[in-house]
Amino acid sequence: MRRFVERAIGKITRLNDEQMRSLLYDLAEENGRMEAALDSMLDGIVVCDRSHLPIIYNKAAERMLRLSGPDPSERPLWQSVEDEDLADFLRSTLENEDSVIDREFGIESKGMTRLVAASVTTLVSNGKIQGALLHLEDITEKRRKEAQLRRAESLASLTTLAAGVAHEIKNPLGAISIHMQLIKKAFQGKCEMESSVIERHLGVVDEEIDRLNKIVVDFLFAVRPMDLEPIESEPGEIVREIAEFMRPEAESAGVMVEVSIEEGLPLVFIDKRYMKQAILNLVKNALAAMPGGGKLALSVSRVEEEIRISVEDSGTGIPEEQLPKIFEPYFTTKENGTGLGLTIVFKIIKEHRGEISVQSRPGQGSTFTISLPVPQKERRLLAWGEAEARKAEV
Repeated sequence: MRRFVERAIGKITRLNDEQMRSLLYDLAEENGRMEAALDSMLDGIVVCDRSHLPIIYNKAAERMLRLSGPDPSERPLWQSVEDEDLADFLRSTLENEDSVIDREFGIESKGMTRLVAASVTTLVSNGKIQGALLHLEDITEKRRKEAQLRRAESLASLTTLAAGVAHEIKNPLGAISIHMQLIKKAFQGKCEMESSVIERHLGVVDEEIDRLNKIVVDFLFAVRPMDLEPIESEPGEIVREIAEFMRPEAESAGVMVEVSIEEGLPLVFIDKRYMKQAILNLVKNALAAMPGGGKLALSVSRVEEEIRISVEDSGTGIPEEQLPKIFEPYFTTKENGTGLGLTIVFKIIKEHRGEISVQSRPGQGSTFTISLPVPQKERRLLAWGEAEARKAEV
């Protein structure tokens, strides 16, 4: 259609009245189809010109933005948006000609809060920035289904957890019972008894009680929903704090600690308490895998739109057949382990909408990698001319 219009414009001085009317009818019909297509979309679309005036917007965008005022097209887009946070975001992004992908906002609508993901990209035509394109997606149902899926996964693992904790509790209870019987038997027919005998049996009882307490605490942590309070944080700072906290213990075990943190990392939304616990669990596991000493490497870097936190050890490694099971509840290779440490780590990372992976070979150590999504903040685009110049250099 565009080529047709361009050819028509080139011949416009030679068109008669009938041809002009036909051209106008064709253009009106094409414009009507475009408007119908835009209004049929579930996602919101807004096209702004260089002055940030909304020259095109569909019904979905009008509904999500709750545009107010007599004529939104006569003033900058943010002045017609009722939600203050969204209006401030649009003003900052459009004025700075930034590009943002999937920034989420909670917008009140008919007494309910709807989650809307807003994306802004520059509109380029003939090698020049001519405005901006705003894409809006209602992700309320998407997030609700994700939450339902997480709850379903938690419920599915609850049966395994319950069976595992029952088995784990049974063992220390049996040990406590046996040693209490030994104490009673030792007292039978005796007025006095050596304190060392009693202390030995009671020591075992205390150890088993502590073990029971740890099992119950870990079990409750694993099954209870987490009340995350994420704030913008520097992931490198958390890793540095853990490295300094664990360094004395590591050095006493003959383990050298190395820390590598990429400069200029973006802030990520995390709950420091839980994230520290997850990384600390990985570090402690790494130290346990190096009983004869070795090297522990902690690193933080950015790979595309992810922050990756790695905990690498030079320890005993994990057999290939065990790798798929290490995050399962009550799977452990430690003599006194509860089998919930990595399960808790997995849960914490998942609650942060991240991923955790492991690479390991027996005798060559292990590397656990946490991947966290980078918030889609404002990213300044290159001006068209600068971008073309860089392409030419390449």
